[in-house]
Amino acid sequence: MSSSTSLNLSLQLGFAKNWTSASLRPRTSTCCTCQKRSTLEQQKKEDRESRGEKTRSLTKDETVVFKSHIEQQHSLPPLVGALKASAEKSAASFHFPGHNRGRAAPSSLTKLIGIRPFTHDLPELPELDNLFSPEGPILEAQMKAAKLFGSSETWFLVGGTTCGIQAAIMATCSPGEHIILPRNCHISAISAMVLSGAIPKYLMPEYDCKWDIAGGITPSQVGKAIKDLERDSQKPAAVFITSPTYHGICSNLREISQLCHAYEIPLIVDEAHGAHLGFHPSMPLSALKQGADLVVQSTHKVLCSLTQSSMLHMSGYIIDRERVCRCLQTLQSTSPSYLLLASLDAARGQLGENPGTVFNKALELATEANTLIKKIPGISVLDLASFNEFPAIDPLRLTIGSWSLGLSGYEADDILDRDHGVVSELVGTQSITFAINLGTCREHIQRLVTGIKKLSVSSLHSRTMEKRFESKRCFFANKRSVSIRESLGKVCGELICPYPPGIPVMIPGEIITERALNYLLDVRSKGAVVTGAADSHLSSIVICDV
Repeated sequence: MSSSTSLNLSLQLGFAKNWTSASLRPRTSTCCTCQKRSTLEQQKKEDRESRGEKTRSLTKDETVVFKSHIEQQHSLPPLVGALKASAEKSAASFHFPGHNRGRAAPSSLTKLIGIRPFTHDLPELPELDNLFSPEGPILEAQMKAAKLFGSSETWFLVGGTTCGIQAAIMATCSPGEHIILPRNCHISAISAMVLSGAIPKYLMPEYDCKWDIAGGITPSQVGKAIKDLERDSQKPAAVFITSPTYHGICSNLREISQLCHAYEIPLIVDEAHGAHLGFHPSMPLSALKQGADLVVQSTHKVLCSLTQSSMLHMSGYIIDRERVCRCLQTLQSTSPSYLLLASLDAARGQLGENPGTVFNKALELATEANTLIKKIPGISVLDLASFNEFPAIDPLRLTIGSWSLGLSGYEADDILDRDHGVVSELVGTQSITFAINLGTCREHIQRLVTGIKKLSVSSLHSRTMEKRFESKRCFFANKRSVSIRESLGKVCGELICPYPPGIPVMIPGEIITERALNYLLDVRSKGAVVTGAADSHLSSIVICDV
């Protein structure tokens, strides 16, 4: 065995040994975060004392100016303030990135967004802290986020919620262990199982064929899955739930978490679409408030950070935080964007200013839109009547159906976009979903309602109803491409996923059914983009030779 091979094997074995240690163990009271927090508080005290000595030695006028500067810096969120101060330095820069604080920024892009994003696009300079071992502004920003959202610890993510989901599953599941999760989970959960070696125990979510929409997961489904594994002398390493769904349907996480904890099983929640939940009495409670152990949120969706920035929250002591840290260090970039990190800090600061009332206007506009659209002939509005086993639907998600007008969701969406400049968040075979947020204004709500009214008038009775179709080792197996009809009954060798919403219809290792093929062909004929398939036209499909 060569020395390089031996080293590689040692690294793999050492890494596996760390990751396969028991994930359900209490954290010690001397964890590095506690030590860093103590260090940070001591440093703040010393800084305050240092500033006090300095102001006493200044003149009266100089003291006023100095205090004003300190107050201005402290009025900013910690990481935002640190980034601002670093960008304002008159520095001779001999570091990356190559645009050199905007001096060599491409003119085609500066004409579009200006120079300022480049001047603040800085690397991990000492004053900006280190994402993987935070001791300064990043640590302070994450601590403030943890306090606001109600977690015991929060990590900033620059790889989106995808990265957080992968880290959460890898931190709780070792190779060969089972994870209970919904069959319509996001594609990132599928890749996490490949990375971790976890074995899926799938749950089929509630489904409404009229809307062609899947709901959430019930506590009874989770309980049955746990008992099924128990009969086979297996215990799941984790339970993974998506709540709310893309359409805003919320599962009963309180009961699910209580059930999981009775078996000492950690609950992971994909709360990508629910970072705002719990910040108004009219909203459903957040996953953290309902007892989830690891929660991943897309802060860039309803909240206002930059696209690709997310947060991972941990609650309680059932999860090994050091294992979470190792997984994040494996998955996240070693060159994180400080624009993304600062935007997370800024979004937290924005939400924290008025956490109980910040969504008042958005909720008022959402209620107004819901009420007006329900009165439009030929238009249906999704509510809990279609999913009465679930406790709530996010009031900031508005989903409409136009099948009574003889229009698919794709066709109706195309008309609204082309003729009225109304851009939706999610389109399905039977529905369109609109996301209302802090930036939504009344003029846009009026345009939405007007556009749907005109859609109704022009389409009602003019078209006939269209036919609707109802809707483990294979990852590394030898594969070949066959015609789509020849693939029936074979083992699927690729992950085929209409986008949006990014939920796979077929996963490597599953038997290809006529129902699944018809669904894929149907959604593609109505305008959906199908990703993951080698042949995007779906004239052929890759199968496994197993």
